[in-house]
Amino acid sequence: MLIAVTACQDDFLEVSPTGSLSSAELSSLAGLEGALIASYSMLLGRDGFYSDATNWFWGSVLGGDANKGTNAGDQSQVNEIQTYAAQTNNASVFEKYRRSYEGVARANATLALVAVAQESVSEADKTRISAEARFLRGNYYFDLKKNFNNTPYVDENWDEITPVSNNADLWPFIEADFQFAFDNLPETQSDAGRANKWAAAAYLGKTYLYQGKWSEAKAMFDDAITKGVTANGAPYGLNPNYADAFRSTNDNSMESVFASQAAAGTGSISNANPALVLNFPHGSTGPDRPGGCCGFFQPSFDLANSHRTDANGLPMLDGSYNDAGNLVGSDMGLGSGDAFTPDAGNLDPRIDHSIGRRGIPYLDWGPHPGKDWIRDQPYGGPYSPKKFIYYLGGSGVENDASSWTPGYTAVNYNIIRYADVLLMAAEAEAELNNLDQALTYVNMVRTRAMDSPVVDANGDPAANYVINTYPSFANQAEAIAAVRFERKLELSGEGHIKYDLVRWGLASAALNAYLAHENALLSSPFAGASFSANNDEYLPIPQDEIDLQGSDVLTQNPGY
Repeated sequence: MLIAVTACQDDFLEVSPTGSLSSAELSSLAGLEGALIASYSMLLGRDGFYSDATNWFWGSVLGGDANKGTNAGDQSQVNEIQTYAAQTNNASVFEKYRRSYEGVARANATLALVAVAQESVSEADKTRISAEARFLRGNYYFDLKKNFNNTPYVDENWDEITPVSNNADLWPFIEADFQFAFDNLPETQSDAGRANKWAAAAYLGKTYLYQGKWSEAKAMFDDAITKGVTANGAPYGLNPNYADAFRSTNDNSMESVFASQAAAGTGSISNANPALVLNFPHGSTGPDRPGGCCGFFQPSFDLANSHRTDANGLPMLDGSYNDAGNLVGSDMGLGSGDAFTPDAGNLDPRIDHSIGRRGIPYLDWGPHPGKDWIRDQPYGGPYSPKKFIYYLGGSGVENDASSWTPGYTAVNYNIIRYADVLLMAAEAEAELNNLDQALTYVNMVRTRAMDSPVVDANGDPAANYVINTYPSFANQAEAIAAVRFERKLELSGEGHIKYDLVRWGLASAALNAYLAHENALLSSPFAGASFSANNDEYLPIPQDEIDLQGSDVLTQNPGY
């Protein structure tokens, strides 16, 4: 009788799954922090080359900063995307969508755990963790908004069963998350990579900017500029040299407002910067070149030409930088052993921090040799990517050499850096016709560029750098044009330009002109390509998602 009473209980059949954590375990402070860190980790994308926060492909390649590079056969599924002919079943489009929602899901899971937190967790910790999670959720939805427009909105209260349409505008939800973060995050944090109050101010300002809410954006940027500090407590500022923002030894500097955190030598290459691993000069690794793979993300002719300056050291805002007399001389069509005459015209020095070109020092790896570092010059052009490359002197420290390529770097990617904040603030001021303040912000960025020449082995400028600040803006139209062009120069290759062109209403004209210019110089990557207005501003909602929920739930974006 005793055996019958004690042995036949239902809980006998309840076996805890091996290698998992229960909600009770996760509701402790350590569990909540672990769930939050998992939410942060999705900024790196965690797998694939196209899913992380850098948006190097979606924001820069599709915006004209660069082409895919390498050759036609490598990662061929993105060839259709860079010609603005993405199919709804494209695997890389789905990867970007899926991993963005993984970030949302992890942030929501953290918020759900806060709601059932153990009594030992303080109210202060619950508020901070909730604010960080909502900041991250706002970031992931912002990424979805600028890439796919409106997508299904779910928060921590969703039952994970009820279908959700994509008919609602995401902006109010994104605003609410960043406003909560701004109101509740501390000014400083225990870890450099955590979001703080001023990162939330900058991101909320950016959210307003994208909607043309100029006064609201200005208010947030004013706060970030006058009061903002990093998570470590350092007042925001521009690093002395432009290159400082792209080296891992300077991660989380005073210019870093919010960044994805990368680390090398941790035992997992996923903790490094996996999305940028393809974006190195092509060829075997060794003491003569970094990375060893794979020749992706080759800067465009248009981007190089954009760095041409006039006799006064100012940009050519009228687009004449692409005129025959202003083109930057390159070694296109030449072998590394062929005679080459470097460009001698006036240039903004940021060209040689952003673009690897023949004869110019490639960080501390020596002069770029030209074609020997290019996989398929007729297809990708003569240039190599240069930002986010590890230094020869930092080999084995700034990168993780434990995998198939040493291109997994420890360099952070600044989702928002202070120069970006200054230029967003300048844009808001220009749109409000506050021309003097817009001028001040633009010239702060240009002054740092003036102080950042690339030098050769003798310590001399590597090219004819002629750059100056603007003396004034004649009118609002000139101010707006100057701010927009400064964003193109300052933030090139950092995943911004396509989204800027879309929100300015300039994407169709600018990108069709870009395609025509590059097509005349390259063999095939843009053959037959065109940018269609009211279609190519956004990627398609992946067909897999529509098949799962039904076309009566999810509406496909126009043109697909």
